[in-house]
Amino acid sequence: MGLPGLSHAGLWLSRAMSRCVLEPRPAGKRWLVAGLGNPGLPGTRHSVGMAVLGHLARRLGVAESWARDRRCAADLALASLGDAQLVLLQPRRLMNLNGHSVARAAELFGLTAEEVYLVHDELDKPLGKVALKLGGSARGHNGVRSCMSCLNSSAMPRLRVGIGRPTHRDAVQAYVLGRFSSAEQELLPPVLERAVDLLLDHIRQRSQGSSSGP
Repeated sequence: MGLPGLSHAGLWLSRAMSRCVLEPRPAGKRWLVAGLGNPGLPGTRHSVGMAVLGHLARRLGVAESWARDRRCAADLALASLGDAQLVLLQPRRLMNLNGHSVARAAELFGLTAEEVYLVHDELDKPLGKVALKLGGSARGHNGVRSCMSCLNSSAMPRLRVGIGRPTHRDAVQAYVLGRFSSAEQELLPPVLERAVDLLLDHIRQRSQGSSSGP
């Protein structure tokens, strides 16, 4: 997660991000990747999107570059992927309000809904399964619903990370807010690896113009 305040490195990053907002960019060469979750609750099933973002930041060599941006109430990090630029975002608002952070960051960086990737947990997929969905409904996910409402669009590509569903319907809230079991934690590293692979492959294809995109 990001720093409680801006360090010297964070202040540099904040200024760099402000410059990026003002500079013209080639169409389709900047992407926002948002890991949905609840700040302050790492290791829970509902925050697995944030775990993916942490793994992504390490893969791209920017794990030490997270900086708090008060304008969108989120931790941000900038990373390069070939000729493209990725804006990595972890909201500092609760899941049901994640959309406010995502929409504000999209506005600051001049991005459309189609250029925003949402990474989140998926009850209807077992742990170990990841899939990329192009637009569509929120399927009952409050974080996705918040993003759809704030961006006024359902066009965002979504990387869905399976967490499985509890046997009893009444146990869903406690289940998603609970921490992964010891057995599940052993399965997580390769899941995070596959999720990042799928995400980066899709972004590379779209950046190179070889995919029609969502």
